[in-house]
Amino acid sequence: MALLSALGRRLRRNLVVIAGLCTLAYLILPNVVVTVFSFNKPNGRFNYEWQRFSTDAWTDPCGVADLCGSLSLSLRIALWATVGATVLGTMIAFALARYRFRSRSAVSTLIFLPMAMPEVVMAASLATLFLNMGVSFGFWTILIAHVMFCLSFVVTAVKARVMSMDPRLEQAAQDLYATPLQTFTKVTLPIAAPGIAAGALLSFALSFDDFIITNFNAGSTVTFPMYVWGAAQRGTPVQINVIGTAMFLVAVLGVLGAQLVGGRRKRS
Repeated sequence: MALLSALGRRLRRNLVVIAGLCTLAYLILPNVVVTVFSFNKPNGRFNYEWQRFSTDAWTDPCGVADLCGSLSLSLRIALWATVGATVLGTMIAFALARYRFRSRSAVSTLIFLPMAMPEVVMAASLATLFLNMGVSFGFWTILIAHVMFCLSFVVTAVKARVMSMDPRLEQAAQDLYATPLQTFTKVTLPIAAPGIAAGALLSFALSFDDFIITNFNAGSTVTFPMYVWGAAQRGTPVQINVIGTAMFLVAVLGVLGAQLVGGRRKRS
């Protein structure tokens, strides 16, 4: 009884940690499955059952037609969408956080509206807009659509960071005869940089991963998520698992690298 009582107390003390670890395992499990099946040698078109270990897909990740082309297109769209959404979103966030102007609350509502509405509504609305304007669907319509829905996430991340800034730091820089440009580049921008970086990373991930909005506004252009969806109808190539695993590893290494850099800065 004493042993069970001690075990119960230990479980209660570490309940939050256990729940967090279980949630983390649940979230990582699909990535583990993708990684395992990237080393599979399927007996047929569908890579859904384990057959035998093989590294053929890793040695030839572009062995499937148009796979790397769609991947390159998605990366380019995500990169440019991130740049556009980050620049515009940062300026909007500073305007909303620092200035008072007419219809400020209405602008805030409109900015955050894409985060609240279903993606299919925004996708259909943008497709209707492009059709009425006579714009040909393709790279540019996808890019414009991605900037539109990524903008809200950048504004949210940057605005939260700007509103938490201590204005006395900028006032101190001005008291030390810093020009407005020097104050912004030396004080304001470095403090806001974590929020800007978070918004940019979120924009890149959302743009690269998007399917619904892209599908409505792509025309004959095929991005990587659309390629995966089409390939799943005919048979999933192992190379898709390889690319998914590689991107997951890059993301994990990026997060670990950021944690190490942040830890060193705190210690110093």
